[in-house]
Amino acid sequence: MSVLVFDLDGTLVSSMEDLVAALNVVMEEAGHTAIPHEEVSHMVGMGAKVLIQRGLDYHGISWTNETIEPLFQRFLLHYAANIAVHTKPFDGVVPALEAFREAGWKLAVCTNKAERLTTPLLVALDLDKHFDSVVGGDTFDVAKPNAEPVHGAIERAGGRIEGSIMIGDSGTDINAARNAGIPVIAVDFGYTPVHVSELGPDKVISHFDELAPAVAELAEKAL
Repeated sequence: MSVLVFDLDGTLVSSMEDLVAALNVVMEEAGHTAIPHEEVSHMVGMGAKVLIQRGLDYHGISWTNETIEPLFQRFLLHYAANIAVHTKPFDGVVPALEAFREAGWKLAVCTNKAERLTTPLLVALDLDKHFDSVVGGDTFDVAKPNAEPVHGAIERAGGRIEGSIMIGDSGTDINAARNAGIPVIAVDFGYTPVHVSELGPDKVISHFDELAPAVAELAEKAL
């Protein structure tokens, strides 16, 4: 059984407002100014700890793993308590997931968001019921763009790597798919500093209504 492996933030859900809010709570409490929304959109994709590091880099503030840790814990507290204030699935996500399940696909989430945040967010948005496995950025010893989380998501969903497809919004997702040896479809409404078409995905879509034909095309090529 093949698996469709989805990234979360910027792919399945529009979460930027809540991520920006949590990051800026941390920044302002640490004595720094808030970071504009459009700047934060270029910082996400590698998990909360890296987001904070990039936020400090934005302000020209040096950091170490030790100085990051209390900021990271504060971020987790605020974000967990406000995880779905503005976050919602992108238009067309739920009908697409339902249709793929009816067609016999296994579905998985593979994100660099920590598991302790990923699962509550999926539950809050009533998306958890659609997925056969959920892999976070801390599920394995390495995160995307390494292949292990993608392979792990596929295996935990009860599927096989051959015929599986990644769907994401960033270079991290595209590189993870390449490393995992599977094709990748990129959405162009996610969080990346350049248009995803410049990053070399196999297909680009602009709405989840376009996902089924893209999947069908890649699945046919794999035969």
